Amino acid sequence: MTHTKLVAATAVLALSCGAANAIDLTVVSWGGAYSKSQINAYHNPFMEMNPDVNIIHDESAYEAVAKLRAMNEANNVTWDLVDAVASDAIRLCDEGLAMEIDFDNMLAPAPDGTPATEDFGDLIVSDCFVPQIVYSTTFGYRTDVAEWGGREPTSVCDVFDLENFPGMRSLEKRPINNLEWALHCDGVALDDVYDVLSSDEGVARALAKLDTIKDDVIWWSAGADTPQLLADGEIVIGSTYNGRLFSLIEEKGAPVKMLWDAQAFDLDGWIVPVGLPEDRLAKTLELLRFATDTQRLADQAKYISYGPARMSSAPLVGQHAELGIEMAPHMPTDPENAKNTLIYDYRWWSDYRDDIDAKFQAWLAK
Repeated sequence: MTHTKLVAATAVLALSCGAANAIDLTVVSWGGAYSKSQINAYHNPFMEMNPDVNIIHDESAYEAVAKLRAMNEANNVTWDLVDAVASDAIRLCDEGLAMEIDFDNMLAPAPDGTPATEDFGDLIVSDCFVPQIVYSTTFGYRTDVAEWGGREPTSVCDVFDLENFPGMRSLEKRPINNLEWALHCDGVALDDVYDVLSSDEGVARALAKLDTIKDDVIWWSAGADTPQLLADGEIVIGSTYNGRLFSLIEEKGAPVKMLWDAQAFDLDGWIVPVGLPEDRLAKTLELLRFATDTQRLADQAKYISYGPARMSSAPLVGQHAELGIEMAPHMPTDPENAKNTLIYDYRWWSDYRDDIDAKFQAWLAK
C-alpha cells in the first residue's frame, strides 16, 4: 500500500471510529425562545468543545412526569437531561425517577471558589434538582383593542373582567397558577391562597371563579402558544412565561405589554433521569456541570429575560446579545416588576398535584 493510500485509509478508520464513539444526548426542554437561549448559551459551545457529542433537542418538557414514568416502567429511558419546573422535579425525585445530585462535587464552584450549594443557596429545593433560572408566569395583553376604549389592564383580576376588557383570553391547560389567581380575584389574599386551596371547598371556589370566563378561554400547553395567539390577534390577553413575552415585545415589536401584577415566581432547572447507561450518564453529567456554571447561566440571560439561579451570575448579566438593551429591568426579580408577586409553593403542588389535576381535567371536560 502506498503512503498516500495508507494515510487515506487511516483517516477513514479514524472517522469511522469517531462516529462509532459519538454519543447522542437527548435534552428535553420547552421549545421557542427558551430553548434557543439554551442552545446559544451552552449547547452549541458544549458541542464545539466535545465534537463526540451530538445534542438532540426535544420539546416535551411539559409531559416530563408522565413520560419518565412510562420510560421507567418500560425500562427504556431515552432522555438524558430534562428541563423541569421545581414542583415536577420534586415529584420525580420523590418517585425515584430522578438522580440525586452531589451538588458540590458534580457542579462547578463559583469563580471565587464558593461551593455550588452556597452559590445556589435557597433555590436548591430538591436533592435531584439543579436550578437554572428564576422566571415568572404572567400576562401579556394587546395594546390596540378598540373595545377597551383606551383602558389597559393594571391588575391580574382584570383577566376576569369581561365587561371592561372583553375578548378571548389564553390560560395554561393545568391548574397551577390558574387556581391561585382565581382565588385571589375572588377575594383571597395571595399569602392565603394555599391554605384555602388545601380544602375541597377551596378548589371548588377557584373553579367557580374560572367558570366566569371559561367560555372566553383558549387553553395552551406549549409556552410558545400565547405569544403566537397574541401576535395573530386571536386573543387580547393571555398567560405565559415572562421570557416569551419579552421576545414577542422587544425582539418582534408586537403591540403587546406585560402585566406584572401577581406574577407567579417559579424555578426551572435540570434533572437527570435514573437508568441511563454509563457512557450517556458520564457525558450528561459533563453537560450538566458546564451548563450550570456561573458564566453559562449569565450567558443565557443575554438571550432571554430570566434571572440566573446562581448568585455569582447576577453581576455578569449585561445587555441583550442582539438588541443591545440592558436586561436587568426586564427580569421578573426587578423591584419595579416584583411589587405584588405570587410566591409559588413547590412542595404544596408536589403533594396535591395529582388530585387537583384530576379535578381540573374533569372541570375542563364539563
